[in-house]
Amino acid sequence: MPIQNYILTLLGAYLLGSIPTGFLAAKAKGIDIRSVGSGNIGATNAMRVLGKPIGIAVLLLDAAKGYLAVWLCAVIASHANIVPADASVLKILAGIGAVLGHNYTCWLRFKGGKGIATTAGVYVALAPWPLLIALGVFIILLALTRYVSVGSIAAAVTLPVAVWLMTPQDVFLGTVTTALGGMAIYKHQANIRRLLAGTENRLGRKVVAK
Repeated sequence: MPIQNYILTLLGAYLLGSIPTGFLAAKAKGIDIRSVGSGNIGATNAMRVLGKPIGIAVLLLDAAKGYLAVWLCAVIASHANIVPADASVLKILAGIGAVLGHNYTCWLRFKGGKGIATTAGVYVALAPWPLLIALGVFIILLALTRYVSVGSIAAAVTLPVAVWLMTPQDVFLGTVTTALGGMAIYKHQANIRRLLAGTENRLGRKVVAK
C-alpha cells in the first residue's frame, strides 16, 4: 500500500483529534481553561471549572473524536477496497493520530489533554472488550479513592495488559496500546506529583474561575 495512505490517515485523524473541545467550551463562557484549576483542557478540569453538564459533554466529545477517527477510516478503507489486513493497520494509525491530536493539539501550541477519553473512544472501535475491562478498573479505583487520576493511571496500565491477553495475535495493536498507555501515564506526571504530596484534587471539588 502506498505510504501516502498511512501519512494521510495519521494527518486526518490528528486534525480531528486536535479539536480542543474543553478549551472551546470554556472559551464560550469567557474562560481560558488553561489558567484555571489544573490548567488541563480535558473533561475533568472542564467539569470542575464549568460544571458537570458541560464536563460530561466535553468527555463525550473527546471520546467521539477517537471513535470517529477509527470509524471514518474503516468506512473509507471499505469503499476504497483496501484489504482487511491493511485496513486494520490504517484504523490503528487513525487511533494513534486522534490521541496525538488531542494530547498535542496544533491549535494550542501543541499543548493539550491527557488523552484518556479520546483513547477510550478509539478502543470502542478497535478493542471494546479490553476497553470494558479497563473501564471497570477505572470505575472501581475512582469509587475507592475519588481521584480521577488514580483511575485513569490504573486504566492506562490495564488496557495494554487486556489487549495483549485477549488479542495476542495482533502484535501491532498490542505494541501501540502499550505505547499509548505509557504516554497517558507520562501525561499524568503532575497528578502523580500531587498525589505523592497529598495535594491532588478529589472528584467533585469545584474550582471557581476568576
